[in-house]
Amino acid sequence: MTLSPLKAALLAAGLFAFAGTSQAADKVRWLNDWLPAGDKAAIYLGVQKGLFAAEGLEVEIGSARGGSDVVTKLATASADFGSASLPALLQARAQGEVPVVALAPIYTRQPDAVFTTEDSGIASIKDLVGKQVATPTFSASNVTWPLVLSNNGIAADAIPLLKVDPGAMTAMLATGKVQATLNWVTVAPGFEKALAETGKKLRVLPWSDYGFDGYGLSLMGSKRFVDAHPDVAERFVRAYQKAEDMAVADPAAAAAALKAMVPEIDEAQAEAQYRASLPLIDNPVSEKLGKKTFDSTLLNTTWEWVAKSQNLPLDTLDPASAIDGRFSK
Repeated sequence: MTLSPLKAALLAAGLFAFAGTSQAADKVRWLNDWLPAGDKAAIYLGVQKGLFAAEGLEVEIGSARGGSDVVTKLATASADFGSASLPALLQARAQGEVPVVALAPIYTRQPDAVFTTEDSGIASIKDLVGKQVATPTFSASNVTWPLVLSNNGIAADAIPLLKVDPGAMTAMLATGKVQATLNWVTVAPGFEKALAETGKKLRVLPWSDYGFDGYGLSLMGSKRFVDAHPDVAERFVRAYQKAEDMAVADPAAAAAALKAMVPEIDEAQAEAQYRASLPLIDNPVSEKLGKKTFDSTLLNTTWEWVAKSQNLPLDTLDPASAIDGRFSK
């Protein structure tokens, strides 16, 4: 059968339109819990390696000012997915209805730690009594710190904290103005570099070595969005977890992907930062319980720490209500 030029043109246009529609990517908005750095590299690797594109997704990456900010922006539909600490979400949900859910864990260990120097004489948190300890003014660690001390038989007021600007802490430790700081282990490379310039070496005391167990950074989603677009949520979680596995296997590639999208990043520093986060992702806890889905016992432990820090009865919240595990395999 011979088609007229008009019919042929209309058919071609129809096929083109159909092809365009079938190939159009679903756009989603992602929020890092802080500014771009090596520990955030997995999402950039997923974009650069086409893992999200392979799932029919186009990812717009933005940055928030902490986990609580991510939770707020997801709740108000300013973003669709993001990274935030699970305690930040549990705390928010304990205070009222918040349309945000945790979709999968990222850190199966808490990232909080004490930073000190090898020549400080501080080998455990008990050695901090009588020492000057600096902490960021608005760090969530400040709320949990008294509980960690109590858990280790130390009076909550025995180690007072000096609250300072986060940017000042590295220099304060390097110059001896303080003997220790409270940080996340993911920023250790920056401290190591600064201390090396003064001939000192960093010593890290993870709080997880002192009983502070539970889930940390987690993959979050806007409940409104994932309920309205469950297929998109499933594809996003699948792509993100592939990106995370790829980053764990090749931190250098993760750093290079971050550098490609955020040129001002120091690539070597970014790789070191991602490597510093590996013990939070792959560790005995994740080996035992798995790292793709939330374990109920560890979830309850996470909530117990939050409840104690906020002086809330345990029955204030069922932590399982904050989890949507439909999309993680």
